[in-house]
Amino acid sequence: MKKEQKKIKQKEKKPRLKLSRVLSDNLFVLRIVHRAAPWYMPTYFGWSVFASLVNFLSGSYLLRVAVNKLQTPTEEALRRVILYIVVVFVLNLTQRLVTGWINNRLYPKYNLQIVGEFQELLFAKARRVELECYEDPAFYDKYVKVMDNAYNRSMNVVYALDRLIWNAVSFCANAALLFVIDPIFIVFGLIPFVLGLLNKRANKLHHTLTTEVTPSERKQSYIRRAFYMVDYAKEMRLTNMYRQLFELQHEAYREHMKALRRYSLHRVPIAYVLNIGLEVVTILGAILYAAYQTLNTGRMLLGDCLVVFNSVATISWTLNDLIANLAEFHANALYIEDFRYFLDYQPKIDANEQGLQAEGGTLSLRGVSFCYRGATQSSLKGIDLDFHPGEKIALVGCNGSGKTTLTKLLLHLYEPTEGQVLLNGIPATAYSQTSWRRQFGVVFQDLKTFSMSVAENVLMRPIEEDDEARVIEALKQSGGWEKISSLPHGIHTTLTREFDDEGVVLSGGESQKVALARIFAVPTPIVILDEPSSALDPIAEYTMFDNMLRACRDRTLIFISHRLSSAVLADRVILLDHGEIVESGSHKELMERNGIYAEMFRKQAENYVDTAADGEVSV
Repeated sequence: MKKEQKKIKQKEKKPRLKLSRVLSDNLFVLRIVHRAAPWYMPTYFGWSVFASLVNFLSGSYLLRVAVNKLQTPTEEALRRVILYIVVVFVLNLTQRLVTGWINNRLYPKYNLQIVGEFQELLFAKARRVELECYEDPAFYDKYVKVMDNAYNRSMNVVYALDRLIWNAVSFCANAALLFVIDPIFIVFGLIPFVLGLLNKRANKLHHTLTTEVTPSERKQSYIRRAFYMVDYAKEMRLTNMYRQLFELQHEAYREHMKALRRYSLHRVPIAYVLNIGLEVVTILGAILYAAYQTLNTGRMLLGDCLVVFNSVATISWTLNDLIANLAEFHANALYIEDFRYFLDYQPKIDANEQGLQAEGGTLSLRGVSFCYRGATQSSLKGIDLDFHPGEKIALVGCNGSGKTTLTKLLLHLYEPTEGQVLLNGIPATAYSQTSWRRQFGVVFQDLKTFSMSVAENVLMRPIEEDDEARVIEALKQSGGWEKISSLPHGIHTTLTREFDDEGVVLSGGESQKVALARIFAVPTPIVILDEPSSALDPIAEYTMFDNMLRACRDRTLIFISHRLSSAVLADRVILLDHGEIVESGSHKELMERNGIYAEMFRKQAENYVDTAADGEVSV
């Protein structure tokens, strides 16, 4: 509890945004909107000015003219009233017709362009940040909040500016009319200006509340996914994990409610003062004053009195909203700060697009150590290793020994804590990140298939005219063609039914074969396979490795496998234990050494023999 209170106090002590920064933040998103759709804001704001003037003419001003003229009716006065009504009617009709066309034809197109611009900015940045960022709760919370709120909050700046323009025009027009009737009414109209300053405090409290409840909302989002995603469906039905998730849900609700209760103590009094000051002091006071001047002193005509009833409320609400608009720019800036932080974040792994172009060769690790953020022990310790062109290397070891971490460092998904990864003796940081990663064909154990065609999942890009034969041949080599050829649309069949009712959901082994086909379809100099046969049966595994070795005859092949039978085919076996290389050599050499590897191999061989003897497997 004390820790939570300490965190809250630290958040509340954050420095306030200066006015210059608030302006900078709001102008930042306005520039993005303008870049995406140059004509959006000019038409939006220009039409807002016209609409607010038409609203004033058809409301307050028409009421005053009509009642005052008809209070002493003459033929000339009647003609003027009718003419004025006709003019206002035409303006209203024009305004509504054009507004309908703009809202239904023009703005939807502009909004799509703006959404696209924001998504491209965010997605491009999300692709560049290093994987380590996903392991930082503070960064990830901010990342989720930005993804959820960046577009809406940025568009709120446009809407707030639009309301500011509308309110400013409406306020000036109604204030000028009231000033003509009686200057004292301006005093009543200015009261909301003072009250509106409280909105700044209210908006700051709202932002602090939103920030504090983000972790609990993330928990709730995770729980929702766990209940509806197919990935968790079997476990949810066969175990009691749902009870644990229910408890986590209750915990998230309790955290959320605790924050709401804490901040409501501050927000309720502010709302009360704003409402009383606006509705009682301002509006009721002005109405009583106008009634007195009309009924007792006769200084005001009936039309003027009615205008006061209408315009004072309009001015009060408009001015209050005007101040709220100004405060809203500050509130939006608090969220835009997170947006800008995310876009301005400089990844630790520089893209270095002007760097050297990687073209294969000897891949090396020199004194490489790595420790995950927040971990107390290093996952890799002082690794020195070379991968020569055309060499076939098996990385083996128990779970947690550092095998997958090592491959992620080779792919430059992480920077080593110590040491360097090199290609032909040159550090990875000297190469263009894009060209570096294009040297690798990779299949991870937790592979993902996308809701696109089989061909696109194999090529990992849009299919072109001459790609069909390549995709089919790659699927044949990976063992996936028999299944894919039986589908109604063959390689053009969509995987998953996310967006296509005719899509196909493949089994784990079938998905793995599609993913393995990527290696055969794109001839990269280096191939990394992380448990490539985990979902395959022994026969499919043997066939896959036989095909893979033939396809990678002139390519460097690095594979991780818990089935040590596949390590027999490697030129060199690297055994990792607790992040260190404990044995290295060919299968034959390590068996002759009779060390850890030999013991692991014999135990697995005994299991296979026992299984075969029981009749459970026949190969």
